[in-house]
This record gives sequence, structure tokens and C-alpha cells, in this order.
Amino acid sequence: MSTVSAARDVAAPIGVFDSGVGGLTVLRALTQGLPDERFVYLGDTARLPYGTKSPHSIRRYALQAAGLLRDRGVKCLVVACNTASAVALDVLQEEFAPVPVLGVLEPGAAAACRATRSGRIAVIATESTVRGGAYEAAIRRRLPGAIVTSQACPMFVALAEEGWTDGPVAEAVAHRYLDELFGREPQPDSLVLGCTHFPVLAPAIRNVVGPQATIVDSAETTATALAGILDGAGLRAAGGQAGSVRLLATDGAERFARVGGIFLGRPLVAADVEIVDLPGTGGNS
Repeated sequence: MSTVSAARDVAAPIGVFDSGVGGLTVLRALTQGLPDERFVYLGDTARLPYGTKSPHSIRRYALQAAGLLRDRGVKCLVVACNTASAVALDVLQEEFAPVPVLGVLEPGAAAACRATRSGRIAVIATESTVRGGAYEAAIRRRLPGAIVTSQACPMFVALAEEGWTDGPVAEAVAHRYLDELFGREPQPDSLVLGCTHFPVLAPAIRNVVGPQATIVDSAETTATALAGILDGAGLRAAGGQAGSVRLLATDGAERFARVGGIFLGRPLVAADVEIVDLPGTGGNS
């Protein structure tokens, strides 16, 4: 199916991709908010995490992942990866027009601006997202006086991918990353989870930052933004249809299913996951 015909087919699926299983938190919100839609999710598990890679590699990986989904005939593309949203969204939007491309970063920044009372906002994300300053820029475009403090938390990705989402190990790592951010006055009143892996660690993060900070997860706001894009483009699926989810990964179906069930909120088995190859990945089951 060509790009143009896919963009005009309301029955076509919506493509969603991430470097691994973290984007399943976004997929979960999308399926809840848009139950009539069909979704194809791709986790580039052979090359995760994106957050430690160079901008050049991130753009290349994102274009390859998005290209596979385009070949599957998607009508819209959701970049359920903050790192790829920060580094490659403009390239993806240019390459895949007229197919709409939505990232998670802008909805997350908008949610943070709505949540803050003092204008003091903390952002935790991957090394690449923090280094590029994309969240700070997006927040200050909406709230010029905001005081934004960012912290890279790469170990959170590893913990989430291993399913170590609570207990003393998760809390110890959270203390290491967050004590300095929240240990001085005045504290931030909002904390942006600037990586889709981080929501499953929210209980451990909450125990460290305390009850006073609003934790902002971009998944729900991304679902709202996607609904608006579909409506504006006339691409919303007809009501009453049975929605569906198809799961793709570039490596490790069993591991994807074991850990992915935590993110998606329902049990998965390896047979639920189709292993696909992207250039340079050599996917294995």
C-alpha cells in the first residue's frame, strides 16, 4: 500500500514504535482511548536502548523502524520513544508526509506546563534526550519563565527492561538519581517521566520524591493528541469496530513477552510477538 493510499484509509492500522518495550505504556493508553483502532507496535529490541546512541544512529534507527511500519500500510505513526521524538521527529515527519507523525515529547511538555503551579519542573530522561535539551525547549516555548532541571537516568531503562520495577534495588537507584533534584528548596512541583520506560517505575519514584510533586506521564496526553490528529485528518476508524493490536520486535520474543506484559498491563506469550528484521539487526527469536 502506498503512503498516500494508507493515509486516506480509515481502516488502516496506526503504527507505534519504540526502542523496546517501554512504548507499550503509550500503546496501552492509545488502545484505551481509541478502542476502535487497529495498532501495529514495533519494539526495536535488537538495538535498545536508543538513549545512549549518537543522534546520527538514532535518526537512522528511527527511519528504519518507521519504514517497516509504513510498508505495513499504517495511516498514522506514533513515535512512542522520547529519545527518537527528541532527535528524529522532524526527519520522520518530512520523510513520511502525508502520513501524520506524532511524538510523545510535545504532549508530555504540554502536560507538564498544565501541571506545574510554581513553574519549577524536573525532567528525567535518557542521556540523549537530556543532552539535547528538547524537553526544556518544548516547556519554555509554552511557559517562558519555567525553571527546568533535567537528570539523565539510564539505569531506569535497564531496570524496566529487566522487570525490576519495585523493591529496594529500584528505590536505591531512584534515590541516587533524584535525591539531589528534590533535596533542596525550592523543590520542583512537577516531575516529567521523559522516557516511556519510566512509568512502570512510578511507585518507586513516588516513594523517593514524596507526595508533593505531580508526576507527569505523556502516555495519556499522547492518546488525546492522536485522537485530535485522526479527527482533523478524517482518519478516525468507524465506531463499533473491533480494535486490535499486533506486536513486532527485532529480537527476543520470549523476553519481549515476559517484560512487555508489565508495560501493556496484560499477560503476553512469545507467540504474540512476531520477530522482524530491520537493516543491521538480524532479529532472532
